[in-house]
Order: sequence, then C-alpha cells, then structure tokens
Amino acid sequence: MTTVTEPAATLPAIPVMVPWMGEEEATAAAEAVRSGWVAQGPRVRAFEEEFARRVGAAEAVAVSNCTTGLHLALHLLGIGPGDEVVVPSFSFIATANSARYVGATPVFADVDPATGNVTAASIEAVLTERTRAVIVVHQGGMPAETRPIYDLLTPRGIAVVEDAACAIGTTVYGEPVGASADVAVFSFHPRKIVTTGEGGMLTTNRPELATRARRLREHGMSVSAAERHATGSVAPEQYLEPGFNFRMTDVQAAIGRVQLGRLDAMVARRRELAARYRELLAPLPGLRMVEDPAWGESNFQSCWVLLPEDFPIGRDELLVRFTEAGISPRRGIMAAHLEPACADLPQVSLPVTERLTADSLILPLYHQMTDADQDRVVAVFREVMGR
Repeated sequence: MTTVTEPAATLPAIPVMVPWMGEEEATAAAEAVRSGWVAQGPRVRAFEEEFARRVGAAEAVAVSNCTTGLHLALHLLGIGPGDEVVVPSFSFIATANSARYVGATPVFADVDPATGNVTAASIEAVLTERTRAVIVVHQGGMPAETRPIYDLLTPRGIAVVEDAACAIGTTVYGEPVGASADVAVFSFHPRKIVTTGEGGMLTTNRPELATRARRLREHGMSVSAAERHATGSVAPEQYLEPGFNFRMTDVQAAIGRVQLGRLDAMVARRRELAARYRELLAPLPGLRMVEDPAWGESNFQSCWVLLPEDFPIGRDELLVRFTEAGISPRRGIMAAHLEPACADLPQVSLPVTERLTADSLILPLYHQMTDADQDRVVAVFREVMGR
C-alpha cells in the first residue's frame, strides 16, 4: 500500500471529483454546433422529456442552473416580501439566497446528524405565521425523510420545494427523488453526477407551473423562439409578465442527454466505491461515514465523514495533510448562517449544523477511481491516527 510519506509529486493527484465524460458527449455537442441551433431549442425539449421520464415527474423545465431554478420555483409559488422560507443552513449558500431573490426572509432550521437533512421536527421548531415555504435539501445526494415533512406542511398550506441539486439517481421510499414532489430542482454543475458544465432542471407534477416556468425562463414570452422557428410563424410574440433569462442551450442539453444515459452506471459505481470506503474506514475508531437511511438510497454525490471530537488533529489541519499527499478532499458542507452574507438574518441555535460543518470532510469519489486511489486516501487517516 502506498503511504502518505512518499513525495506527492511521484503520485498522480487525486481530486475530489472527475466528471465521467467521453467522446459521446463531445460528438453530441459538436452535432449541436453543426446544426446551427445552439440556443434553447429542440435538444433542450428532448432533454426535458427524457429527464421527466427518468425521475418519474410529469414535467421537467430546463434552466440555466439550479440556483435560478430555485429562484424560479419560489417565484412560481408566489413567495415574496414579508414571507419566510425555512431552509437548512447546512447547504450551499444558494439555497438561502434563492429566498432572498424573491424578497423573502430565509429562516434556518437544524438538521439530522446522520443525514445532514432537515426533518419535520427541526422545521416545526422554526415555523411562524409568516412561513410560506420550506426548501428541503437532499444534501449530498442523501435522501431527506419527506413524508413526515409533507404531512406537517401540506395541511398548513405551506409549499415545499425540494432542492435536489445533488440528488439525481437518489431514491426515497423506493422511487426517484422528484417523482412525488410538487416542485424539485436539480443541478448539472461539474461536481454533480450528471453534468452539462452548468445548468439545472425544475421538475413538477403541476402542469400549470411547468407552462408558466417555460414562459418565465424566457423573459415571459408568449411563444418561444424555438416554437416560432418550428411553426414558421411571423406573428410577434407578447410578453405576458416580467420574466427572466434562465435558459439552457442546446449544446448543454446535447451533453446532458448523453450524461443521463450514463446515470445508472455512475450511481452503481459510486455506491460500490462508498461501500469500499466504509469497509476500509470501519477499523478506525470514531470515524462516521454517511450512509443510507431506512427510507431511501443515496447516489453518494458527496461521501462525507464526520471526525470524532477526540480526533488527533483538527479538520482543517487534516485537509492540509491530504493536500501534502496529493489528495484533494473538501471541507464538509458549509453552514450558511455563519457566513458574513447571512449576518443580517434571524439567528437560531443550530448545534448539529455547526458540529457537522466544523468536523466533517468530503472524500474524493469519482467513477474512474481505483482501489489504489482509495487506499491512498484512507492511508492519510491511518497515519494521523497512528493505525
């Protein structure tokens, strides 16, 4: 086994994530370019239809990224100034920011220590008469326990948006994340399992929301440019309400369609790698790796490990040791409420969030990873722990 005392320069670097892309994606993108139609067009529509089928949702609407998708979802639901939106702090800051984009106030809820997700209990603890929506994040691809959350919120008329940025290929209660959601939003950022470079997808089982979302993502136009081209219409479009420029390009969609075809293989491989990490880490006392909850299976978009409180060194010093060994894990999920940008928001006690964000790290995990790569990662833990 390679030890971390070898000079890092003699070994290939191990990044936290490598997209699985090949000639098929390159060919699909080139065909889109050669077609002369590179803006939002027929490939976007085909990608939407294939994505909706894959996650079991009635409709899918492609957008420029997951953040704009969350913004659009809250706008569609009529959330605005004076409203509160409950969100986890234990998430990328875009989750909280999306509420601010519509003029609402994010209110932070704590998370379950095992999954890193909000729960019905943590949400109920921060509900007020001004709560109009809750964003439930399937953090790192770990499925949130959504049934109790809907049971809590639906009778109160509080909307639920599922932030599934990391969760394509994750299942909850035996079906894909997004299948039963009123509104869910996915990301195609390069660190996600399915990537188009940038991009996102809003899914919904409410056709009226999908119709309006397609209009709003393109400046509120009554007829899209692609539809006018397909029909040969010369009638001028109308702008029915103020909209946004949240479109995806056909080049991105062409790549996304190929990536979607790889999804089952990618999830299977990530779960295989996560299982091997768990086996390798099991003899090391106190380390806790995230694992499937009883209600679903993760795609392991993020494979994070929580350090015990008596770990020999701090998490940040551990990251330095990894870097010196030519390995690039990442700090655990951020806590948005600790960032300067959120200092003006209502502050609540979030002890689990603060523990997880301070003492966890995300391990390298990607389709092309070898046993030797994983052995190198685990060797750092062993050396630090004197094992």
